[in-house]
Amino acid sequence: MPKHYITFRDLSLDEYNHIFSRAKKLKAERLRGQYLRPHLGGRPIGLFFAKPSTRTRVSFDCAIRELGGHPVIMNISETQFSRGEPISHSARVLSRYLSALVIRTFLESELRDLARHSTMPIVNALTNEQHPCQVLADLFTFVERLDGRPLEKQQVAFIGDGHNMANTWLEAAAVFGFGLALACPEGYDPDADILRRTMNDNPRVRLLRSPAEAAAGAGAVNTDVFASMDQAAEAEKRLKDFRGFQVTAEIMAKAAPGAIFMHCLPAHPGEEVTEEVLESPASVIFDEAENRLHAQKALLEYLVPPL
Repeated sequence: MPKHYITFRDLSLDEYNHIFSRAKKLKAERLRGQYLRPHLGGRPIGLFFAKPSTRTRVSFDCAIRELGGHPVIMNISETQFSRGEPISHSARVLSRYLSALVIRTFLESELRDLARHSTMPIVNALTNEQHPCQVLADLFTFVERLDGRPLEKQQVAFIGDGHNMANTWLEAAAVFGFGLALACPEGYDPDADILRRTMNDNPRVRLLRSPAEAAAGAGAVNTDVFASMDQAAEAEKRLKDFRGFQVTAEIMAKAAPGAIFMHCLPAHPGEEVTEEVLESPASVIFDEAENRLHAQKALLEYLVPPL
């Protein structure tokens, strides 16, 4: 059976440590000008998009090519998915063409349906519920900055909407054991089942209403847009509901000395974060974006066995 990557919990701590080790090596090789590896041996990897994408699309495209594979890019409007073809049929057909499928869509249930009928790995490149590839890159970025200090002893803050990024940070805290403080407005909490399960596994996880309290002592402060792609109709209401949840220089001052600021991008300066914080020395937003490539390269190398 293929190994799928649909939620962050789909891999173990040992597997993540292996992927981080490989990502570090692959990044170093690329910086030396060694771009190509023969791992995929020309095999096709599908990239399916039901949502707009910049970083996900380009980073996976580059990762596949640099591993010696061939990216096959599909937009939902150009496929039979848009005309209601059963997912079980699409999964079985695509499994005969592709060696893996990376998919950016709306519902996690669609990925699970694909995985049930697929003989190739399915990779979640973002759903409404989870964004595991982003947090994979974020954690790799944090580990780089820790310079050998143990990740499990760190404290992370997430400030804002309890949406897919918050859900995935919760799952990451369960796997790695680091402390996590989420500050979300009333009515915008993370998924209740994920929150409950993570709190059972990791007593250092807290749900708060105060961004300043969440940031206190954190080595990394995280946020995301107040209205994601699937929430555009609620944008005006959310701007009101999220007042007081902006990451400012004052919030960053509550964090630990040397703390970093993280954002999955695209950012809305002046909404969830100030321009001052985005452009500050603490900001690692472009390191995170670059590390999407290296971390996903290591992930694909792990999920798709060599020929």
